[in-house]
Amino acid sequence: MTMSEHEMLEISLRYAPIVLFDRNEPFYPDLVGVSLFEQPGPSSSFRREIQFPTEIVQYVIEYAIWWDYEIGHLYEMEHVWIHVGHDGQVVDCEASFHGRILRGLLKEKTNLIGQRVCLYSQPGKHAFSPLPVVFELLPNLYTAAGPDAGEAGLLVNEMFEDYFQTNEQIDQKVKAYLQTKAFIPSMEFEEYIWKPEMFITWDKLFTLIPERIEKCLAELE
Repeated sequence: MTMSEHEMLEISLRYAPIVLFDRNEPFYPDLVGVSLFEQPGPSSSFRREIQFPTEIVQYVIEYAIWWDYEIGHLYEMEHVWIHVGHDGQVVDCEASFHGRILRGLLKEKTNLIGQRVCLYSQPGKHAFSPLPVVFELLPNLYTAAGPDAGEAGLLVNEMFEDYFQTNEQIDQKVKAYLQTKAFIPSMEFEEYIWKPEMFITWDKLFTLIPERIEKCLAELE
């Protein structure tokens, strides 16, 4: 099946995860880069292979969720993968968690509401989990959102190192800004409502990222 961009984005909205954020969260998603896999293959936005049994799964929707900021550094990208069966039902879900991957669908699919998986976002840091209690196991849950805000400055990873770089001056400006956003997680969560215009293809999002970084840095001057 060959799917148009419009069809892919419509499908991505239909299955978009329900994400709950801490009620004190200072940063919400800015854009979502969507890819759709009808066959197993490598992700363009996360270092992994998308594997699934094609006899059970019709396609996997990859959501590369972009924030201009998280509490620790300038820019953030987390991922959700929704596995959709040939009958249109959600078969599985995976979600990123600090560079690793967690199962996003609980046993007996108790966090599936209609065709949408319910996930929680770590306060300030945005890693995903189907259970908020997981965040309580992180030793830096509160310090990351408070005294350690901005410690990483402008994040530069392998994917973007050809497009922008950082230095001590930039990192200090980012840290100073993020220190003004430091907060105490309430561990009370509220649903975030997606806007349809946030959903674009991953290729489009990738081309926008350097511009968004440049704009954020200009605003810190």
